[in-house]
Amino acid sequence: QVQLVESGGGLVQAGGSLTLSCTASGLTDRIYGMGWFRQAPGKEREFVGTITWTTAGTFYADAVKGRFTISRDNAKNMMFLQMGSLKPEDTAIYYCALGDSRVLTTTRNVKYWGQGTQVTVSS
Repeated sequence: QVQLVESGGGLVQAGGSLTLSCTASGLTDRIYGMGWFRQAPGKEREFVGTITWTTAGTFYADAVKGRFTISRDNAKNMMFLQMGSLKPEDTAIYYCALGDSRVLTTTRNVKYWGQGTQVTVSS
């Protein structure tokens, strides 16, 4: 079955950088698009960024625009989230997402979720 596995989470100081990875496996259909979401304690899961698989076009939430960069490796079915200038408010569980849409900006477009990886930014 389809499986998404994230890695790279951890503890980092404010202003620092961290890169997350997501690997998709067990796919029986092509990838249209993937995305990153995050959820802080007591908050709803929110959109972070998305990337189309054929053109690598990207779209980011305003909160992370200019600081985060999404990329992908088509051959390896991998997606990456480079996070820079991290702030304490970036602290959350980050989830990798796969759907039937090329652009995944809302949870309703998500078909599969990764298990999540914790990112904690200290002040």
